[in-house]
Amino acid sequence: MQAAADKYIRYLISRGLSDHTITAYKGDLHQFSVFMVRYFPDGIIDLKEVKRLYLRDYLRWLREQGRSNRTLARKATTLKNFFIFCLKENIITDDPAQYLKIPKYEKKLPRYFTEAEMLQIMELPDLSSKFGIRNRAILEIMYSCGLRISEVCTLETRNIDFTNRIVKVMGKGRKERIIPFGSNCRKALKQYKKIRDEFEPDIKLKTFFVSKSGIPLLGRELREILDHYLDLIAQTKGYSPHSIRHAFATHLLEHGADLRGVQEMLGHENLSTTEIYTHLTLEEVKKVYHQAHARSEEKKKKK
Repeated sequence: MQAAADKYIRYLISRGLSDHTITAYKGDLHQFSVFMVRYFPDGIIDLKEVKRLYLRDYLRWLREQGRSNRTLARKATTLKNFFIFCLKENIITDDPAQYLKIPKYEKKLPRYFTEAEMLQIMELPDLSSKFGIRNRAILEIMYSCGLRISEVCTLETRNIDFTNRIVKVMGKGRKERIIPFGSNCRKALKQYKKIRDEFEPDIKLKTFFVSKSGIPLLGRELREILDHYLDLIAQTKGYSPHSIRHAFATHLLEHGADLRGVQEMLGHENLSTTEIYTHLTLEEVKKVYHQAHARSEEKKKKK
């Protein structure tokens, strides 16, 4: 089990998945292996001997621990993907997870900042400091291009075209995409580029954004930086650095952007993943309707 799990994790890393995703897979597989020991008293889990019943027992046990259907669905998906990999690698001959059902759950609409809130966030970094200049550039490119944390950390200087205002990004699965950015973003990026050497990076350092130690920013480090600013603006819980990416997509669609164009910029493999943002814009339309339409029940209540 452990050897197969390690091999699977190396495979996921080779596909360019984020550190956050890799950590989640590791945790899921470790928890599964700990549970499986009850069926293998000698502590050696033979994947060829794992039965579908064992997997069902594992999900039942998770439910008894009070885990939500959303969590159960993720754990089940991890197992299905893991055993598919094991089958392809001839580690097993039969897939015990083939008919494992994924628990259904209600998908929550992602939280995103309004345009006014995003403007407020952009003004938070102190531009009298090199850190503030760097952080403003990070916020600008995240909002202008809808980048993930991992994509910001790995962004290379050579992949930023200041003349044509486009950036080349290596996303999930090492898939490359090209995204345009605006004049405000270019201004912030250029301002940071002028003072980048003040962070004393190694001359061979390819990544554009540098930590205070002169090395590439880590995902954990960048989250802490962003959380500091976002907590000053967020009115309720549930917001995160990823909310900037949600804002990027939602605001584009609100202003008439093509759904497939937004899909390309976000780097979504399936259009269905991008379609969640149409639900967000629909919610906003409904909100405006209920506030303004003479025949709306909400408007009647206010009278």
